[in-house]
Amino acid sequence: MTTKLDEKLARIRAGKYKRSDFILADAKDGDMGAGVLGAAPKRAPDGTRLRGKTKLEYLDDIEAVVKHGIVDVMLVSASNLELLHERGVFKKSRVKPVIRANDTTDCWGLIRHGTYHKQASRPFRTASLPRAMYNAASPVKTAKKIYGTDLGLYSITMMNDLDADHRTLEAFRAFREDAAANGFKYFLEVFNPNVAHNMEREHLGEFINDCILRCLAGVMKADRPQFLKIVYNGPKALEELATYDPSLVIGILGGGTGTTRDTFELLQQGERYGARVALFGRKINQAEAPLTLLTFMRQITDGTISPDEAVRAYHGELQKLGLKPLRSLEEDRVVTEEPLKKATLKAA
Repeated sequence: MTTKLDEKLARIRAGKYKRSDFILADAKDGDMGAGVLGAAPKRAPDGTRLRGKTKLEYLDDIEAVVKHGIVDVMLVSASNLELLHERGVFKKSRVKPVIRANDTTDCWGLIRHGTYHKQASRPFRTASLPRAMYNAASPVKTAKKIYGTDLGLYSITMMNDLDADHRTLEAFRAFREDAAANGFKYFLEVFNPNVAHNMEREHLGEFINDCILRCLAGVMKADRPQFLKIVYNGPKALEELATYDPSLVIGILGGGTGTTRDTFELLQQGERYGARVALFGRKINQAEAPLTLLTFMRQITDGTISPDEAVRAYHGELQKLGLKPLRSLEEDRVVTEEPLKKATLKAA
């Protein structure tokens, strides 16, 4: 079955992009960087946090989103994908299952009492590509039906440190060779530095853009990423990258939880300045009603509602569902994330 992702990417690459082709992905791969706290919190209707959700509850959440069909991509760990396939979750779905193909140390931020995320990121991989594809111990040489998925996220963190970045790019090269040997496709996530980086904050966008273009300059089409997943460093940086190389399909990551207005504003600004994909994790998973939030996220990318209108409508739906919002409507209408605030003020 052809997935929605395949169809949308084909139209985007052919220069036929329309707002309805914007790709939404739900990143439910939190267990790749955490333990018990990897899933979303379980809350009472009044918003009180009861406990962290169990693994089975996490799988139920993933299954509900896939069956809803509002997203185009579901990003999970390889182990959870196996369990979801055993449930038959993707059997008749056009949502593309995707695994996190590596788990760099800066992703280990929810390990309780851990400090890994405060140290310069190091490359690391848990998932086996032949296992994820065919449940095999080594590359399968003959054509065979895909067991799990043939697409994964590969993440790099550029540190502005020669030794660290050399190590990261060597690991990226090794991954591309492994992916080619298995017929595995990937998209590339590029994080901002996770520790002190000897740059001004406003220079980060230019630094990351140049790092992306430099590390892909020697990569031929067969080994290039299907699309990018990057931090939104403001409209100028995003528009620069999208304009410089239109062959790169750019996606934005969600980052921290923020307000509901932050979520909707990031989608609108991202699409306006050249992003064609959004891969949000905490912004969806920490929401009071994730499926309801996703419905408004789709309306934002379709251009049928403004961010402020969407926040108001979302709160109206929470009231109908009998759920107390985590923030008041007025608090939730505020843009709090710096790159979004600057662009919003400029537009005003």
